[in-house]
Amino acid sequence: MNFHVGERILLTLWVGGMWTVGYIVAPTLFQMLDDRMLAGKLAGQLFTVISYIGLLCGGVLLAGQLYQAREKGLRHWRVWLLLLMLLIVVVGEFYLQPLMAELKAKGLQADAAVAREFGKLHGVASVLFLINSLAGLALVAFGLHRRQTG
Repeated sequence: MNFHVGERILLTLWVGGMWTVGYIVAPTLFQMLDDRMLAGKLAGQLFTVISYIGLLCGGVLLAGQLYQAREKGLRHWRVWLLLLMLLIVVVGEFYLQPLMAELKAKGLQADAAVAREFGKLHGVASVLFLINSLAGLALVAFGLHRRQTG
């Protein structure tokens, strides 16, 4: 299998998964389920799954970009975009999600201050997810490699 085909498959799995979970499945869960806590729990689990898929796919894609570009690798915008995307996944999954889980455990309905703090963190996580999904879309649209001329 061509190396570029493998990269396209990994990128499609990651970015397609983000768009599917974030913009189709999660909103549908909240629309269809009467229990918002259950919808949130299911959506959170799906976001965790796509985060780990992103770490795996993004890590392999980044390694491939660095290997192919060698000394020019860090000067290429696609490498920096992949690094940004991976950083966003790490921040979301290993910093924001644990904080939000801790707040949920305290009880969102029982304490308005806890609910406000959760809302702020959820807002930050949502903005980061939007940035990541748009960055991924840019990689899909422009590809992982420069077009060869000549």
